[in-house]
Amino acid sequence: MNKGDVLVVDDDREMRVSLSHLLGKAGYGVTCAGEGNEALKLLREGTVDVVLSDVQMPGMDGLEFQRKAAELSSVPIVLFSAHGDIPMAVEAIQNGAYNFLEKPFDPRRLLTLVGNATRLKRLMDSTSRLEKRLSSLTDLEQILIGDSPGIVAIRQKIHDFAESPANVLVTGGTGTGKELVARALHDLGKGPGAPFVAVNCAVIPPDRFEETVFGSTDRPSGFMQRANGGTLFLDELTSMPVETQSKFLRVIETKLCEPLGADTPVEVDVRIISAASEDPQAAVAEGRMRQDLVFRLNTLVIDLPSLVDRGEDTLLVFRHYLQRLSSVYDVPVPELSNSDYKALLSHDWPGNVRELQSVAERFVLASKRGGSSVQRAIQGEDDGPSVPQTLREAVAAFERQIISQAIMAQEGRMDDAAAQLGIGRRTLNEKIVKLGIDKSGLLAAE
Repeated sequence: MNKGDVLVVDDDREMRVSLSHLLGKAGYGVTCAGEGNEALKLLREGTVDVVLSDVQMPGMDGLEFQRKAAELSSVPIVLFSAHGDIPMAVEAIQNGAYNFLEKPFDPRRLLTLVGNATRLKRLMDSTSRLEKRLSSLTDLEQILIGDSPGIVAIRQKIHDFAESPANVLVTGGTGTGKELVARALHDLGKGPGAPFVAVNCAVIPPDRFEETVFGSTDRPSGFMQRANGGTLFLDELTSMPVETQSKFLRVIETKLCEPLGADTPVEVDVRIISAASEDPQAAVAEGRMRQDLVFRLNTLVIDLPSLVDRGEDTLLVFRHYLQRLSSVYDVPVPELSNSDYKALLSHDWPGNVRELQSVAERFVLASKRGGSSVQRAIQGEDDGPSVPQTLREAVAAFERQIISQAIMAQEGRMDDAAAQLGIGRRTLNEKIVKLGIDKSGLLAAE
């Protein structure tokens, strides 16, 4: 099985033969060129996954070859030289080289670099194909972007579970998209017109939890009543106070909600979708959760994978956010370099998709000032956006950003966007016209 196609560029015939033998035994297809112009011709005519090029060559040297090759292809280039030094290596990397090796090099290290570079090239090619799908994604695919087996299976589960009245538990690390899944289950089941009420159990003071969720005679409209006929989303489930859990269990079993201080319970028809970043069974073992409540809430379970486990989905999701955020900030979609792809694939993404979105936003904002790199955006080294010169421009830029984000968050539902912004629908329409916001462009970018 061919692991990939390698182009070797070196004026030393013995080195070409040696590398051909090494790479061929490792399972790679090898094409050789004795000088730069011949190599450029092969790049134009053939399919290459990675280039190995000497630096010291007569006529066109390796650094010049690298610059010209970058104009023809995004193929990763590994440069090597017997006369290499630190400035040369730095220049090579800055010009976009995948890596730099100094002769004599360790064959195992060379094969590792070739393997990683080949994988990167194929992921880049795959990303180019996947990008073409962004404009034709279904509504659910726009929420859960990706083609990894885990994400495909989860989209199928959402379709299967949406019509069921059974309660659903969504698990996964921070930032994996648990609320997005809950909203998708709601929209495909109850419908976007039915109430969807999100409750973060971790932010409600324990002594106010019952009143907040179930209501009281002084505050009759608790979260449970507001969700009547729709969905109650319990985020951070394991933070629910233990003393409240028995009452919550009774509501699930009887569909009767008893506000604090009330003599008569209120009938409620609510589907409960819960989310937890930790295993609820661990909370049960520690005495923080009732086992019978967990059994009632985990009738159906969706477990979301971490971004680092989703392979090339990382590239597609990042491209999606680049397009979306470029529309928000009214800038061209930034191009990604080989080093940007390397940074995206090598990062662990502890914050998952939420962290990826933040990195994409920093990267887009940096592009307004002449560009940066994904690595700098990951490290948080990029400053905020450039400050407008006048107060009027600053206010307009801020309003444009906030309104655009609200329109995208509400998927074009203008009444909901106006409510989120705390303004009237007519005022929102006037601001959209005044600020020149392209609503259709924002929604298309999603």
